[in-house]
Amino acid sequence: MKTGFVQFRPVFGDNAGNLETMTQLISSVDADLLVLPELANTGYAFTSKHELGDIAESFDDSQSLDELQTLAVKKNCSLVVGFAEKAVGSLYNSSALLRPDGSRELYRKLHLFGAENLFFMPGDIPFAVHNIDGARIGMMICFDWFYPESARVLSIKGAQIICHAVNFVLPWGQNAAVFTSIQNRIFMITANRYGAETRGEYSFTFTGESQITNVKGEILAKAKQKEDTAVVTEIDPGDADNKCLNKHNDLFAQRRPEFYGDIGGKATL
Repeated sequence: MKTGFVQFRPVFGDNAGNLETMTQLISSVDADLLVLPELANTGYAFTSKHELGDIAESFDDSQSLDELQTLAVKKNCSLVVGFAEKAVGSLYNSSALLRPDGSRELYRKLHLFGAENLFFMPGDIPFAVHNIDGARIGMMICFDWFYPESARVLSIKGAQIICHAVNFVLPWGQNAAVFTSIQNRIFMITANRYGAETRGEYSFTFTGESQITNVKGEILAKAKQKEDTAVVTEIDPGDADNKCLNKHNDLFAQRRPEFYGDIGGKATL
């Protein structure tokens, strides 16, 4: 299966320009699955809910998603793209899976980072696994990685590939993806952006270096820190169905969930 990522520098508020850049990069490669960054249609550094509401788009009625889905059909390629979502009475930091058969799926970021908490609602859609041609995928968005339960739940549900749309500003995300792949014996496609945004009191510098890791934590492909690029590599999603570390350790068969009950409770400090 040909899987990859698109890395670029979204221009804040320029939905049309960002869509054009995404279209050019997607069109430059041949892939079965491509992952694009978090909030790829809008940029990141919002200063108010009003501003966010003016440029967010509906999942079901979005020029950006509609045009990207048309491209997915033309390229026979599934796309996972982060976007600012406007729903009834709420705004979400979301990702859409756009399939080449015209269907689409939605995920809303569960774990908001920093000032996102002022502008977005926390996600309300449980982690889910979706079938695409030849693979089972799950979606996470950026700071979800800080909560290991996110990738573990997707893995337990049968995901072979985690499509991770991100706007990394912290220095640990790429390294964390390596260990997430190892712990869950799963592929991770981490699609980051680069560049900087300073708006009002908020200033962010994004780290680029999008990457693909396999079930052993090996980095199969990696972008530079600052470049527009689309990168594709071939994987066998079935590798993620084998959870054996060695002949004595099947990592999932040897889980002890009867002792993990506290993980669902509130922390006591």
